[in-house]
Amino acid sequence: MQKSKKHLETIPDEFKSLAEAAEFWDTHSIADYEEQFKEVKFDVNIKSSRILIALEKEISKGVTKIAREKGISSETLVNLWLKEKLKKEARVN
Repeated sequence: MQKSKKHLETIPDEFKSLAEAAEFWDTHSIADYEEQFKEVKFDVNIKSSRILIALEKEISKGVTKIAREKGISSETLVNLWLKEKLKKEARVN
């Protein structure tokens, strides 16, 4: 028995933003488009490092609480806050 082919919306050649791509894939199943994909090969060279910084226990608790409320990791929240602070300090100096 052959599967009935349903009408699929065409995948845009390009999305205007990550939000637009996310919206498309939130409402479409990648499984429906499997035949349109092709295998690609690429190299990834990720050079990142982590530096551990000790926090006072109460600061850590506060960061964790706020991060949970925002639905992000504590690490992401701290990095966002520090980036904001660094930009602000760079403008002042």
